[in-house]
Amino acid sequence: MKHAYLLLSSIFVFSLFASCGSNKELQEAPPAQFRQAYTTSEDAALLLHIPVVAIQENRVSLESVYFRGMKSPLKQNEEIPGEYVARFNTKDPSMIMSSDPKEEYGNKPPQKPQKSPVELKSDEALLVFAKNAATKFYKLEGIVEKD
Repeated sequence: MKHAYLLLSSIFVFSLFASCGSNKELQEAPPAQFRQAYTTSEDAALLLHIPVVAIQENRVSLESVYFRGMKSPLKQNEEIPGEYVARFNTKDPSMIMSSDPKEEYGNKPPQKPQKSPVELKSDEALLVFAKNAATKFYKLEGIVEKD
């Protein structure tokens, strides 16, 4: 009886750990309805645009995205409703070096590379979102470049 109890409790604990690890797996179903994602260039940055047709805002929140070896937070575009934008610094900004700290105020640190949890192609991005307080991932494919 004691061995059966230990066996059942160990199976229960193992199943709990297995279910916790599966929360970070890649989701097959999209968290929202998306249109074609695209990129544009701006000064020293690459902008990833993710147009959203429909989303359940009370259950799903789009947080960040991995793209081309970098990670950036997603923000809603104020000019275009339903569009989320991630900004990736692609060039080293010209740094102002001075003995006066006030002149160096506008310097921005360069964006560090961050490895994605899954392997991505150059036209793919990994969307990080929260659904019912759980962090999940969804792969966006076929991202095009626009001028």
